[in-house]
Amino acid sequence: MKLNEALKQAQNNKQAILAANFYNYETCKGIILAASELKLPVILQLTRSSIEYMGVKNAVSIGRIVSADYNVKSWIHLDHCQEPELVKVCLDEGFDSVMIDASDKSYDENIKITSGVVKTAESYGVNVEAELGYVPKPDSDVEDDKFTVPAEAKNFVENTGVSSLAVAIGSKHGFYKGEAKLDIKRLQEIHAITNTNLVLHGGSGIAAEILKEAIKNGICKVNVATETKDIFMRTLKEVMSKSDEIDLRKVFPIAIKEVKSLIETKLKIVSVAE
Repeated sequence: MKLNEALKQAQNNKQAILAANFYNYETCKGIILAASELKLPVILQLTRSSIEYMGVKNAVSIGRIVSADYNVKSWIHLDHCQEPELVKVCLDEGFDSVMIDASDKSYDENIKITSGVVKTAESYGVNVEAELGYVPKPDSDVEDDKFTVPAEAKNFVENTGVSSLAVAIGSKHGFYKGEAKLDIKRLQEIHAITNTNLVLHGGSGIAAEILKEAIKNGICKVNVATETKDIFMRTLKEVMSKSDEIDLRKVFPIAIKEVKSLIETKLKIVSVAE
């Protein structure tokens, strides 16, 4: 099943598919082990920096091979790409889904850039995601005057033809200062007038009950990245601070296990219909 179809099915069932970023073989394995344990599908996400670190062919191979090894249904998604040229590279490498992020541009320019990518991706038959509104970066704060406007979302979807739309409703990238709050009423309004898959970026650190409420109201893809990096590195630092072990084959599995545990928790939250 293609990702856009799986997302629509999840949305209709008031469920979501977890989209987890991976950065190397170890974080990918932790994610896939969790999906395998729960017998659930997962989206494996790659940013430009991760692709540059691993190499696009290596990154795709890691995702495909580890998924096959553990019999997990997964899709590979290009996350937060701002360059149409990189989108084309990833399409040619067999990505199942791509995101063009022109949310920092004007509304009209966002439509123009996104429409171009949708047209480019048309012959590949893949999911195309865009973002409307402003989902803050880790060093920025949430500003409700930059939230997605429902009427603009409807027009944006109709004029670009995107399969999925990341909306700004109070989430942010990175960790939160205090408790995360989402504008569920705004989400309801967007869902009511757009026939598209709705995406929540900044899923790290949002309480389970808030995530579930968002999923009940149209969110069908939940992104998680920061918590994965954090748990992997914190575990390694803790292990290394207490040991002189230099064999990474003994150290890395401990961190992989912690990533698996984290992703299992997230998968259980997003996949259970209320």
